[in-house]
Amino acid sequence: MYYRADEHHGLKHNPFKALVAPRPIGWISTRDAEGQVNLAPFSYFNAITDFPPTVVFGCNGAHPQGGMKHTVDNVREAGEFVVNMVTWDLKDHMNKTAAHLPRNESEFKAAGLTPVDCEIVKAPRVKESPVNLECRLIQVIQLKSSNPKVINNMVVGEVVGVHIDERIIKDGMIDIASYQPVARLGYMDYAVINETFSMDRPD
Repeated sequence: MYYRADEHHGLKHNPFKALVAPRPIGWISTRDAEGQVNLAPFSYFNAITDFPPTVVFGCNGAHPQGGMKHTVDNVREAGEFVVNMVTWDLKDHMNKTAAHLPRNESEFKAAGLTPVDCEIVKAPRVKESPVNLECRLIQVIQLKSSNPKVINNMVVGEVVGVHIDERIIKDGMIDIASYQPVARLGYMDYAVINETFSMDRPD
């Protein structure tokens, strides 16, 4: 089949997210100017450079109470954020933090998670997550939107500190079978990585 992206695809559900899959989940924690902490998952997330290590996530839509989503507001105010990686054991906790809570309610508390201080940035990290990336904001870019109800923002950050649970390190490398990161697919589907294969590059 073929369809123009600006026209209806004719399927039961939009296939776009299911086609660009799997995608890692950026579980972003932030702190606003008043000290209020926020935690939210974003499935438009990935690493984009090595030198320096850089990550990007898409924060789309708006908060039901009005204005931007807390994450973008907080990142703009503080100039920093933390990426906490979601694993199989944390999938249900992550899902609870996807709820739109009032601005004065803590997603950490609602999901039964523990915020702990970082080494460099002021935003807290999720203690239960085996991988946390402390990030400083590089740029927030507002992207084109074809829906008047949706605001599309791309947030780019430089990773300035990395926390890794020693239990997922084996022989000096990350052991995916122990790590078990969760990925977002299309629709309401997710995947967990528990099998890998290797290929050498031709050069």
